[in-house]
Amino acid sequence: MKKLLAVAVTGAVLGSVPAYASVSDAEFAELKAQMAAMAQRLNGLEEENNKLREQTMKTDSQLATAQSDIAVVKKQADSSSWADNIKIKGDMRYRHETIDEEYKDDRKRDRVRTRMAVIAQGPGNTEIGLGLASGLTDPVSSNQTLGNGATTKDIRLDLAYATWHATEAASVTAGKYVNPFWLSGGSSLIFDGDLRPEGFTASYNSGMFFANTAYMYIESDDASVDGTQGVYGLQGGAKFSFTNTTDLTAALAYYDAGLRGNVGVYIPTAFFGNATVINADGTEVYANDFKMVNAGVQLNTALFDLPLSLFGDYVYNDDASEYDTGYVAGFSTRINNLSFLYQYQKLEANAVLGAWTDSDFAGGGTDGEGSKFVLGYALTKQWALSATYFDNTRGMDLGPDASYKRWQLDTSWKY
Repeated sequence: MKKLLAVAVTGAVLGSVPAYASVSDAEFAELKAQMAAMAQRLNGLEEENNKLREQTMKTDSQLATAQSDIAVVKKQADSSSWADNIKIKGDMRYRHETIDEEYKDDRKRDRVRTRMAVIAQGPGNTEIGLGLASGLTDPVSSNQTLGNGATTKDIRLDLAYATWHATEAASVTAGKYVNPFWLSGGSSLIFDGDLRPEGFTASYNSGMFFANTAYMYIESDDASVDGTQGVYGLQGGAKFSFTNTTDLTAALAYYDAGLRGNVGVYIPTAFFGNATVINADGTEVYANDFKMVNAGVQLNTALFDLPLSLFGDYVYNDDASEYDTGYVAGFSTRINNLSFLYQYQKLEANAVLGAWTDSDFAGGGTDGEGSKFVLGYALTKQWALSATYFDNTRGMDLGPDASYKRWQLDTSWKY
């Protein structure tokens, strides 16, 4: 472009001879200076144009590289998104245990309990859980005793559920799930901590008020010997916060299991402390239903800058004619990594369903009373040591009355 412009200007000047003749030397020198300045500007414009062209090519290359990088990241995100929706958690416990029961030989054994759950976030605010645990078929124990020639041990289905979170506060669950009911101080008065109910449950928790309801199958197949059986539960409660360190939680619940005249729910001939009668066929069966009214309260506060929890749990079976009451009262505290719990429990023979209550206290089942001490030490957030001592009496209602002492030394991990 610069050359064309120079030719045009030169032609114009040379083609105007008469005009040139009338131009002075000074004017011609000025014209030459203007042409030189114009040529300099043209050179500058050309350099700028070349720089812009180079910058555009560089930008296009960078944009292509960025687009390629984005595609790679998106592909990686798509391929790993399934893992973001799945969580794995579990625990492992090793226990040495000694049992000293009156009228029986002392017993020592080592046991393990291991559990693992895979929890997936599904579409539509759903959660699906699958859990495996050690143990046999006992509904209230996942412990597996070591020995028997180092035989392989059983792993069983511990959890199999689906939960729909209808709102942030409300949810519905079906399958085999973790006990939904609030338990004062972790009480096992009615339900052992290892129990995984089966059936349906709906829960609501606004932060202050909560409610739980469930139908928990004992037998869902109406073609079975005893037909369809289950336990219906309804609980309502509230949590009141007074200060940063003090809150009070209280709940009322009702559980109904119509088992009068039925054989044992877990082992047909075992009733775990509940009273029985012999029916017209000569079969041992439950003597009453279980219409259990339950009240629990727990106060969390601080004493001398130490956390302190006081709790109580009470149950009454409205269908039983005798031995119909149970309660537990206790406290727990913690000093840095050291924790301590004490509770006193009395559980009469017909107060609750014996097959589902605490499997350790007084040897498991109902018809027992006494103390429980737990001393724990947290090595890390996931690793802890604990020692538990039961000083109980069993058979106080239906006999035979016997002292029962049990020591447990545990080391446990969570992941």
